[in-house]
Amino acid sequence: MTPPLLFADMPASIPLWVFDVFTDLIKIFVLVNIILGLVSYTVMAERRISAAIQDRIGPNRVGIPLGGVNILGIFTMPKWTWWGLGQPLADALKFMLKEEFTPAHVNKLYFWMAPAMAMVPALLTICVIPFSSTHAVTLPWGYVMKSPGVIADVGIGVLLVFAIASLSVYGIVLAGWSSNSKYPFLGGIRSSAQMISYEVSMGLSVIPIFLVMGNLRLSDVIDYQSANGWTVLPFMVSGWPLHNWQSYVLWIPMLVSFIIFLVAAFAETNRLPFDLPESETELVGGYHTEYSAMKFALFFLGEYAAMIVASCIMVTLFLGGWSLPSTTYMSWQTEWWSLLIYPVVFLAKMCLFIVFFIWIRWTLPRFRYDQLMGLGWKCILPISLANIVLTCILLALIG
Repeated sequence: MTPPLLFADMPASIPLWVFDVFTDLIKIFVLVNIILGLVSYTVMAERRISAAIQDRIGPNRVGIPLGGVNILGIFTMPKWTWWGLGQPLADALKFMLKEEFTPAHVNKLYFWMAPAMAMVPALLTICVIPFSSTHAVTLPWGYVMKSPGVIADVGIGVLLVFAIASLSVYGIVLAGWSSNSKYPFLGGIRSSAQMISYEVSMGLSVIPIFLVMGNLRLSDVIDYQSANGWTVLPFMVSGWPLHNWQSYVLWIPMLVSFIIFLVAAFAETNRLPFDLPESETELVGGYHTEYSAMKFALFFLGEYAAMIVASCIMVTLFLGGWSLPSTTYMSWQTEWWSLLIYPVVFLAKMCLFIVFFIWIRWTLPRFRYDQLMGLGWKCILPISLANIVLTCILLALIG
């Protein structure tokens, strides 16, 4: 195995694990920056989509940075608006330049920790989500990348996702408690009860999937779907027709799992109609009422990052991840240019869920809190348990 050309001048005594670590660092750097970029433009997409739904004009003026600026008296940057694609940069500058105000009555240590705890879990969860094929890929210069489509291809992928994602509630609870204000405190209490309630149903909803697939590794889940049909669309399979008729028999419990997971994802990300922890009409702003500037921005971005992560998980578990319903792509998995194609397929599917999240927010009204808790404990939880039993019965009959 030859090292990449980037390390051609380095001593041959350097172990190969150094190259693997360097590759992982590159993947982390690229993925984190892509997610942060997606977060920024998801905010803008929400503003544009909501404007279209409400028949008004959204942000469309801020274009290429430095538009109209004369450079060295020679060239003037064109004032292209580009549909307002520069708006996220303007928003970022606004948050960074605003006054960072900390009220005197707060518990400063936990008040400062809370925004980071709301943002970091969403970024950590991305590490175990396969955004491309995890088969070894040989790059043009001869270096073999192991598990190129995921940062950490762990055997307990979905359990790790739930374990890390559940930590985000601590950021919201700490923000509400440390603010020493009644509205943030009520928002923190609401969030803790809401997220715990729907995490139970979310965890139960994926059990039928792993009963069928017999594996918790997310990359293996995608490989199973590419061979046996996507979880909620069993006819989307590599090769037609699908000879595994069991996938059609199990389609009903898989669809129920998808619907439960989708509803729970709205509650977990505090999105309408489940945004009770931050409902402006009742709690002014909820748990982040006392925050300003970049501390508020971290909560704001954390919500959108959590929405992106939830979309990634749903694509992985229910829509075949990066796979395509074609036999052709199976021969691409070890080609280096598959590192460019599969992530685009994955992002396209993920964007469909993001648009759905945004569409629901600007369509449905907010639940009352008793309706929220009743839906979680009296409706979704029993259905989740019944769905597990149904899956077990069907597996026993067709096994």
